[in-house]
Amino acid sequence: MACFTVPVGEAIVTTIAQKVLSKKEPKDNGGRISFSRKLGWLNKLLWGGSALLAFEHVWHGEITPHFPFLTAVEDGKTAEMLKEMATNGVTMALLVTAVWGVMCAVTAMIEKRTIKTSDMNVKDMAAKEA
Repeated sequence: MACFTVPVGEAIVTTIAQKVLSKKEPKDNGGRISFSRKLGWLNKLLWGGSALLAFEHVWHGEITPHFPFLTAVEDGKTAEMLKEMATNGVTMALLVTAVWGVMCAVTAMIEKRTIKTSDMNVKDMAAKEA
């Protein structure tokens, strides 16, 4: 019914946060990916998933092009819709955010290994020159 609105709400908040953070972050992060860019990944996951869910709801006739837009509200099933948003919508938003968190953790490990390797290469080159 309207479960996609919860990830949309999170996407709106994270998009605003990304815009604010990108202006405040330094341009040089020492070879690391900026947090605002990583937040952009979350935005893309949330907006993309929400768009697909909204399309699916339109396809099944649960969203209409006229007010009140959601057939659950029109049919008097508002409580059922809110329950779905609280269960399915929150679960989807949390799952997408958890996947993004794993992506960020893996990226951090790769960055750490890359920086360590590049530091070792610099030391090896300095030792060869000496």
